[in-house]
Amino acid sequence: MTIRVLVVEDDPVAADAHALYVGRVAGFAVVGVAHSRAEAVRALERTEVDLLLLDLYLPDGHGLHLVRSLRAAGHSADVIAVTSARDLAIVREGVSLGVVQYVLKPFTFATLRDRLDRYAEFRAAAGEASGQDEVDRALAALRAPRTGTTLPKGLSGPTLEAVTRTLRESPQGLTATEAAASVGISRITARRYLEHLVTAGRADRAPQYGQVGRPELQYRWLSSRR
Repeated sequence: MTIRVLVVEDDPVAADAHALYVGRVAGFAVVGVAHSRAEAVRALERTEVDLLLLDLYLPDGHGLHLVRSLRAAGHSADVIAVTSARDLAIVREGVSLGVVQYVLKPFTFATLRDRLDRYAEFRAAAGEASGQDEVDRALAALRAPRTGTTLPKGLSGPTLEAVTRTLRESPQGLTATEAAASVGISRITARRYLEHLVTAGRADRAPQYGQVGRPELQYRWLSSRR
């Protein structure tokens, strides 16, 4: 199911950039852009919205005031706050109102895509948890990137992003050969990145038996089972 996003940002250039970023992430669609609190309220009255990408400093009021009024009116849309402020008191207040992520300005497309992907994982979790570990895994989807900057020696962030994106977009899974062809790297290199994702708990693998020869491992993104 597509996640419908309302971008709320007073700077027209930034608003266009944020909308462009969101539109490039699979599973998300921008259903409106608002440049003020009042415009956001009007947009929410006429459009179904699942997620607000919300700048906190709007010309007609603080973004959290908008969130508070939405909650009082019974609106359940989630919020990813976009801000240049680093006041942790504001962060705590936002969490209490249902802000699920914060993105600090300035940010790159890769940063926003990571937050949106993690939000999609969290949103896709359904059913009753079997125990504490499953609850922890669901909540971990909203936390800081697990890959971070401390990758194993020889692995690079951009290539990992490319392999991850390719695997996520292949619900049936991929072999190292197929991933290599898609990303434009060698099979051995692709396998190293795929094995890293398995070790990080982001993917699993199983042998794929063909008609002849040894079986080849098939890798699958874990959250693609939604």
